[in-house]
Amino acid sequence: MSWSQSGLISSKSTNTSAKYSYFDFVKKPIEIYVFVDPLCPECWSLEPYLKKLSIEYGRFFTIRPIISGHLNTLNKDKFDKPKRLKDIWEKTANRTGMSCDGDLWIENPVSSPWIASLAIKAAELQGKKAGRIFLRKIQENVFLKKKNISDEAVLMECAKQSNLDIDEFEDDLYSTSAKKAFQCDLKLTKEMEVDYIPTIVFFNQASEEEGIKISGLYPYDIYVQVLKQILQKDPVPSSKPPLENFLKNYGVVGNKEISVVYDWTTAKTEKEMKKLLLRRSVEKIPVKYGTFWRYNDE
Repeated sequence: MSWSQSGLISSKSTNTSAKYSYFDFVKKPIEIYVFVDPLCPECWSLEPYLKKLSIEYGRFFTIRPIISGHLNTLNKDKFDKPKRLKDIWEKTANRTGMSCDGDLWIENPVSSPWIASLAIKAAELQGKKAGRIFLRKIQENVFLKKKNISDEAVLMECAKQSNLDIDEFEDDLYSTSAKKAFQCDLKLTKEMEVDYIPTIVFFNQASEEEGIKISGLYPYDIYVQVLKQILQKDPVPSSKPPLENFLKNYGVVGNKEISVVYDWTTAKTEKEMKKLLLRRSVEKIPVKYGTFWRYNDE
């Protein structure tokens, strides 16, 4: 389904306090709305494709995460059925290679999911990039570490991991600005008739043509095809960075993300990561499914 971008501009917020480089002001022709829920395992499983798309074609677009609440069937009958959620998470982990430890719902269930969503919007008040980094840290803490991301102590730890201004984040967490931003995201989700997450909408800001909406999780090539269609050209993908630079930039990554970005087999990825492990450039993170690594920036 296609959508016009007209009428959506008013829902965008401007943060004059954020620190931007010159390149943040360079207008990119495409804006990608990514409708997500921090507790959705399929949204977490989208991460490898977003990373690869950003590396290969990020010069053409900016990503705008939209926090959409609990839309999917797997989330609607959820919090009173922890065993069902555990099974759904772990089936997703087995299918996608992105670890989702469903024991969370038995051992340390998330009590108030909306608080994590509000916290993401509070982080965004320090800049779009800050908000995206914070969202990733929320996902790492819930899917890999089984943390209750509605616990304020966990949120503050995520803020520290994201290098946010902690005092500012604490002030913004329950602020009117954060609440309004979250309500804008929910309103936009409804207006665009997004009824499943993840959903991605591609908009060409340089034309009046309608956007293209993709609901669900698809192979990487589908996202590239849509990007090329809306650009109306076939651009050459940018070169991939050296593996160690990639790891340094993202901090924590999974074998699945590395394999997707570099077009490597699982065996090739494991071989390359073992080399870095022997050099102590990375440390292995114990997770229930797959393999994740933390870059040692020391």
